[in-house]
Amino acid sequence: MIKRLFIANRGEIALRIIRTAQRLGMTAILGASEADLSSTPALMADEVAIIGPAPSSLSYLNVDAVIAAARAARADAIHPGYGFLSENAAFASAAAAAGIIFVGPDVSSLKAMGDKLMARKVGIEAGLPVVPGGEAADKDAALVRAQETGFPVLLKAVSGGGGKGMRRVDSPETLLAEIDTAMAEAQASFGDPRIYVERFIASGRHVEVQVLGDGKDAIHLGTRDCSIQRRFQKLVEEAPAPAMPDDARSAIQDAAVRLTKHLNYRGAGTVEFLVDSETFDFYFLEMNARIQVEHPVTEAITGVDLIEQQLLLAEGYPLGFRQDDLSMTGHAIEVRINAEDPDANFRPSPGKVIRAAWPAGPGIRVDSHIGSGGIVPPFYDSLIGKLIVHAETREDAVKKLADALAALKIEGVATTAGLHRRIVQDPSFRRGDVDTRFFGSFSA
Repeated sequence: MIKRLFIANRGEIALRIIRTAQRLGMTAILGASEADLSSTPALMADEVAIIGPAPSSLSYLNVDAVIAAARAARADAIHPGYGFLSENAAFASAAAAAGIIFVGPDVSSLKAMGDKLMARKVGIEAGLPVVPGGEAADKDAALVRAQETGFPVLLKAVSGGGGKGMRRVDSPETLLAEIDTAMAEAQASFGDPRIYVERFIASGRHVEVQVLGDGKDAIHLGTRDCSIQRRFQKLVEEAPAPAMPDDARSAIQDAAVRLTKHLNYRGAGTVEFLVDSETFDFYFLEMNARIQVEHPVTEAITGVDLIEQQLLLAEGYPLGFRQDDLSMTGHAIEVRINAEDPDANFRPSPGKVIRAAWPAGPGIRVDSHIGSGGIVPPFYDSLIGKLIVHAETREDAVKKLADALAALKIEGVATTAGLHRRIVQDPSFRRGDVDTRFFGSFSA
């Protein structure tokens, strides 16, 4: 049993984990950088352990520092949240070596899914279709692979995630320069400069399936659509994926469960697909072997606490319910509120939040670590909160989201709230007729 849980993360996801851990009777120990010692998660945690200075390379990404802090705190388990070390196999191995439970899949699954080329291989083994493309060992190989695949292509970081190290290339003339940029960003973000080439599918929808596995069996918790993205970073997420035929939805959910079982996967994960907007043919992209930023929309339609499920599975329990036990009701939409200025090319806007008035009411959920007087530090991701709505129908959810956004007031830093107010009024969004090209044609 987990009695003392170390949370190796910050921000809204750290607070989210703290609350569930405390509800389950666990002592929640926050591993915080020096910049986060006065944050809301630090105030809410039962104990706080300093893991290093503000820069994430010296704190949240420092395996030795995190493990040392967890051991000193006598932690039984480590929950890595998302980002940072959440999919780092070396970190999971170091936790195991220290006798600490890693709340996540085992090392073999992390290695298989953390390397995007290996993930493609495993996906093919499990019978999943993949986007044409493949390995590019160096610049010459990337050029040959791109010419074989056909332009436009995407350059993607092998160890990537969150859109980092990902570049669209439309012609051979710009390929070499973009390779340098992609490799440098991949090295800076993940410590691994390797990239691969993938065909760019312009009219695709980004659809993902939430899964749970106990190492033997696996189930899905429905679909999510995350097609509204800027520079491959998700802005809006909803569940279930709208305007999707039942047979296509069943096929993509079955594929996700098949991959999860093939891996003998234990924990929560998300299998991501690119879906052709017209034919609904789908291609396996990757599996995120961790909790996702957008997990609340799945929780809203299923009533399942995914953090609780992660902890139970980490303790060695089998799945507590079967596929047929799950029922999915209504529609949920999440928007990410970032401290960024959309009118200045999304420039980060760190600083002090003078006023934070988050909406509330039936069917409205806010996951945030920022209130009035809170500080948005310049060192980390700019996410300051997530606004989630749930209603009986998608139409009602869109209306509820519009009303909630109208009530939201953040002063002192620029945010993306105004952008979301414009998105929610867009006719194509209201119809659910969106794909990954939405932001290119949308006037921000």
